[in-house]
Amino acid sequence: MKTYQANAQDRERDWYVVDAEGKTLGRMATQIADVLRGKRKPTYTPHVDVGDFVIVINAEKIRVTGKKREDKLYWRHSGYPGGIRSQSLGDLLEHRPEEVIRRAVKGMIPRNRLGRQQLRKLKVYAGTEHPHQAQQPKPLEIET
Repeated sequence: MKTYQANAQDRERDWYVVDAEGKTLGRMATQIADVLRGKRKPTYTPHVDVGDFVIVINAEKIRVTGKKREDKLYWRHSGYPGGIRSQSLGDLLEHRPEEVIRRAVKGMIPRNRLGRQQLRKLKVYAGTEHPHQAQQPKPLEIET
């Protein structure tokens, strides 16, 4: 019996839409990362991108537990001395709610070329509108 390995010709990519309203950030991000990587498919191959596209809507209405809105900080550095900046989760949700979900999912996929390729299949929108109706996305139920 031979071991099956997926390749670019065999893979089938589906489109899923996730409504983030009322969903917990971390729990939702882990399930989205699994779909992007293709771990929910029987044809999963670790070194081949067999995952599906995921559209997240209502990113501004996610839920976080505890005092994370005030306490959780996102850091960035300009590369210059003294160039470190921080921003709380609450501030980032006000200005760029899409970035919160993108960063949460990014932390759960591999840190290599394959991971960057998988992250490109994530589309996040703050409101309910998205430009991917032509792909006929199926709803993806997120277990809370």
